[in-house]
Amino acid sequence: MYVIYVNDRQLTLLSKEELRTCDQSLLFKDAETHLTANYSGKPRTLLHYADMLEKGSPKVLSVAIVFEDLDRLWEDFRSKYKWVPAAGGVVRNVKLDKTLFIFRRGSWDLPKGKIDDGENSPSAALREVEEETGVENLSLGKELPTTYHTYRNRKGKRVLKPTYWFRMITDQEALVPETEEDIERAEWRVVKDILNGTEPLYQSLRKLLESL
Repeated sequence: MYVIYVNDRQLTLLSKEELRTCDQSLLFKDAETHLTANYSGKPRTLLHYADMLEKGSPKVLSVAIVFEDLDRLWEDFRSKYKWVPAAGGVVRNVKLDKTLFIFRRGSWDLPKGKIDDGENSPSAALREVEEETGVENLSLGKELPTTYHTYRNRKGKRVLKPTYWFRMITDQEALVPETEEDIERAEWRVVKDILNGTEPLYQSLRKLLESL
């Protein structure tokens, strides 16, 4: 199963066996605004469902696409997008027992960024956390579930971004938000306060944090 967020709405790719055995609550919150469709085997048809979510129709808030061969479904979906991998960190401060968040473009986020050529995902995650928040004293922990989301680049091309997440710990309290990357604030916060707060949080990150 692959879960991709399109315009902060959930698009799930899964096999017929997964559909038969999975908890349906993983696929949608509201059955009336959910669509489950069988994949025809033609890659261009996948964009129809992605566009439905991208355009923000109130009638369809989530989509599940089902096919016998999940590997082929995933490869066909990927073939319609430019692949731009990123990496980031879920950073816990051992002194404060709080987690590092950034506030960027009107929403809470976690520090992350594009993986440079020749760079591996753990190194990129450490570098991006340091650059975006000023935290240097970091210890790398285990890898967390990968999140996926799509967007359009400046030329209007479709981009699929996987973000590889890692646990990290630090005892450094001082934070310096990277304002050049539109980061307004960097703060140590209690995860539950962010999840239950009124300020926006991307759905992919909500799922990630709820799974920890």
